[in-house]
Amino acid sequence: MVNSYAPLRFTIFISFSLAAATSFKLSASHSPSSLPKATAGDLLTVLGPPSSAAYTVNPAVSRELRSCLRFLVPFQPRKPIPEPGRCSLRTGLCSGRRRRFEEEEDENSLVWWPPESVLEIARLAVDSGGDPGSIHRALDPTMIPVPPTNVEGSRTSKCQLTRTPYGRHFIAEEVNSYFEFLFRLIESRGPSVGLNVSLSRYDLFHGHLFLASESGRLGILFHAKEYPAYDKRLFPYNMGYCQRGSDVKYGDSINLRNILWLAPLPSKSGPGWLAPGVLVVLDAHPDGIIYRDLIPNYVKFVRTIYEDDLGTSTVDVNYFNVGGAGEPDYQLFIC
Repeated sequence: MVNSYAPLRFTIFISFSLAAATSFKLSASHSPSSLPKATAGDLLTVLGPPSSAAYTVNPAVSRELRSCLRFLVPFQPRKPIPEPGRCSLRTGLCSGRRRRFEEEEDENSLVWWPPESVLEIARLAVDSGGDPGSIHRALDPTMIPVPPTNVEGSRTSKCQLTRTPYGRHFIAEEVNSYFEFLFRLIESRGPSVGLNVSLSRYDLFHGHLFLASESGRLGILFHAKEYPAYDKRLFPYNMGYCQRGSDVKYGDSINLRNILWLAPLPSKSGPGWLAPGVLVVLDAHPDGIIYRDLIPNYVKFVRTIYEDDLGTSTVDVNYFNVGGAGEPDYQLFIC
């Protein structure tokens, strides 16, 4: 079988190279000469402990970065870290009948302070100095085949959506459930910031788990709008087999395709935590600093931030509907 998997950066690069003369006279020249260039490290620092950002990020850069952050969960927790086991992902959220506001607060708490099994991996990542092995050792060695024909018909169109034809799970089942929860939360809360997404192989189906370069902080960079539909006027780029049949329309929502989750940041000197978890959409509109400084020129048209710029890429987290034409059946594959 021909492996048709190719990272989006390369498929876009090939297409855009043919159209470079017309596509990239956008706004690279709009960068104010007096403003230092923002880095991915600056972004992570702004989303970390307040004291760190105050001392290490240029104030003007910090303000511009903050203006491009669309939080799906409030940045500052309204509650302290909850007692272990208070909420369960297996039974929904918290036990008992809950009003919608209370359910939203429970969801917020699960982002700020995830279950113990997730916190444990977050601490291992930092304590290891950002060693990818700390994540790999947390995976169950059992190989789970990605269904060859059931990912919304992808294989019938010669499209392979994963790096390998198999995936794995984390040993701690609650970690798997938590990452599934994040996909669903992005889908449900995205419209509140202007991001309408669907859990499909053309839109939101994967994220890239990384360990931040300086701190080792655990994070996932999700990419929505992965395969926009070919359109001679709006999106005249051929992205290969995986694009065929796409109903994702190219438009302003492409600005919001990068969604960042950061696990709580543990202290290196004790059992405490320096910062809560974060779930935020990174707005890459053409007039903003994220578009200007963090999006490579060859993918500005699709607004892609790369996980390698944030840290060490460790695994891909995929969430597919393998239920065929019947009832939806979403499953997680760590590749």
